[in-house]
Amino acid sequence: MSGAYDDRDGVIWMDGTFVPWREAKVHVLTHALHYASAVFEGERAYSGKIFKSREHSERLLTSCDLLDIPRPYSVDELEAAKSEALERSGLQDAYVRALIFRGSGPDMGVASARNPVCTSIAVWEWGAYYGDAKMNGAKLDISKWKRPSPETIPSKAKASGLYMICTMSKHAAEAKGCSDALMMDYRGYVAEATGANVFFVKDGEVHTPKPDCFLDGITRRTVIDLLKERGVKVIERHIDPAEMEGFEQCWLTGTAAEVTPVGQIGDYTFEVGALTRDIASAYEKLVRGVLQAA
Repeated sequence: MSGAYDDRDGVIWMDGTFVPWREAKVHVLTHALHYASAVFEGERAYSGKIFKSREHSERLLTSCDLLDIPRPYSVDELEAAKSEALERSGLQDAYVRALIFRGSGPDMGVASARNPVCTSIAVWEWGAYYGDAKMNGAKLDISKWKRPSPETIPSKAKASGLYMICTMSKHAAEAKGCSDALMMDYRGYVAEATGANVFFVKDGEVHTPKPDCFLDGITRRTVIDLLKERGVKVIERHIDPAEMEGFEQCWLTGTAAEVTPVGQIGDYTFEVGALTRDIASAYEKLVRGVLQAA
């Protein structure tokens, strides 16, 4: 599938009904467009099955709770809708985007309690998020924007509004020839990339930032489980940026990113080593059902 995302064949699930892809539209005065009152999930299907689908649906509704958005559907209803949307797409390997947002209604200020809550599910074909970087190692910029304090935002929610600084950071990175950007948190510690968590390797041990002000990714937790099954020590802690000079390997994790090796972050370089390749291979086997699901 190629071309603009609003000009494709197929159908999109919207509030209980499948509509032609090109007709899946909202009004310009949709509250979420103006005030970012939206939450979403990005999921991948492999061989016709969405990986950890139920966990994604549960997190989607938790995000609703954190943003004071009424739950429009139950987990079981979302699971059924996603399954049918995937089936109707005709795809076996696909990306699934579920979105819940406040629509247009009587309210058009900051408050929107009287507006309807809308839900959509779209499925499309999407390859490697970082292209060739998945094999050769991504090059990352270091963003000037920081992940904010959890006292200022619902950092455990996968909320649309939290991604604006990510968009700005990735645009700046791409302008420099990089695939993505690494972001620090409000204290100056290493946090995450714009849409993926980060891991480092030193002396056979794995270090990853403590997710106390950013999203604890489903893929992140899956990879931690895979590492522990292999007897690899995983240390979740605050990481000072200067420590990157001493790390030997690095990779990113995320539903879109899967497990992507990193070759460079700013002036720091990393090898695409054996552990990185092993964990990337293990994750690939797990999502395709070759390994027993964690």
